[in-house]
This record gives sequence, structure tokens and C-alpha cells, in this order.
Amino acid sequence: MTDVSRISSAAGRSPAARPEPDGRSAYDVGDRKALRTVLGAFATGVTVVTAEGDEAPHGMTANAFTSVSLDPPLVLVCIDHDAVMHRVLGTTGHFGVSVLAGEQEAVARHFADRWRVLGTAEFDTVDWRPGPLTGVPLISDALASLECEVWRSYDGGDHTIFLGRLLSLDRRADGEVLAFFDGRFCHLDLDRSEVSA
Repeated sequence: MTDVSRISSAAGRSPAARPEPDGRSAYDVGDRKALRTVLGAFATGVTVVTAEGDEAPHGMTANAFTSVSLDPPLVLVCIDHDAVMHRVLGTTGHFGVSVLAGEQEAVARHFADRWRVLGTAEFDTVDWRPGPLTGVPLISDALASLECEVWRSYDGGDHTIFLGRLLSLDRRADGEVLAFFDGRFCHLDLDRSEVSA
């Protein structure tokens, strides 16, 4: 992985850690900053989740996304209760997921910006296309695009876990991956090796 840039300022102090005899650091699980530091060790892909709201489409950058089941085909996305997307998904039956490519960091930053203009204008500076079945906005040239119907939702603390049943999906033949690791966007060098089942 090659570090591209930090998504947020490094200002502020690091969470208090207790050194362990093996050289690792232990943190207080009640410390939100410590949780972000430790959980940031898990690299993820970067997605933009989109939905058609009552008045206008909405999108947000999310890395809390994963596949759940092949039969039925399900994925999940976790959305903060305070996010605009939480309200939108509560009123619509469909959402889109665009898995971003390495060259789409600007798109990820755009939809992560809490101060961007919302509503239809939110998509004015981004290339997108309507999903073939639901019309939800899907980011053009993403590595993969999915249309989902909201299948179930579950309480997840300060987030809601939305399960989506897949309606359509497509994938680009090639492209670099945009990842998120340790509070930074990263590009993965895809030196592929086969995994046997």
C-alpha cells in the first residue's frame, strides 16, 4: 500500500496507551479516539452509498460495507444515526453502492465533506449514471456498482446496520483499488496471487 494522504488533520493528541511487555500498546475501550486508532488497523475498500430521497438524491462515503450472503445475495452498510443518509434510507426502499477505484479519491472526499451542498447539486461535480433497475445514482467508472433493496435493518449502537438484497451488479475489468487504512486513503498495488478453496 502506498500512502496517499490523511483524510483528517493529525491535530490533537494521540490516545493514551499503556505499553505492554511485548511492545504492543493497550488502550481503553471507552476512548473513542483509541477505538479509531486500533480499528484503523483494518484496511477497507472505499464506497459511495447513494439513495434517491423524497426530494433529491443523496450520497455519502462509507467504508463500513461488506458482503453478507450469497443466497440470498446480501450486503450491508452501517450508517451513523446522525447522518443524512440514515434519514434517507429510512424513507426509501433502495440504495446504490459504488466501490471506488484508485483514481476516485476526489469523489470519496467530496461525499465525505459534511459541508458540501446537498440535494441535486451534490452530484453536479461528479460523473454518475442512474442504476438500470432503481435509478439510484451510481458513480461512473467505479470498480463495481450495486443496486440494492433495503431488506432488513438492525440497531448497531450509534449506527444502524442496513442489509441490502442485491438487485443488479456490475464490475470494471481492471483498475487500481482505493483503500482506507490508518486514517488515510491508500492505493493498493495489485500483485495478485491465487487463493485456493
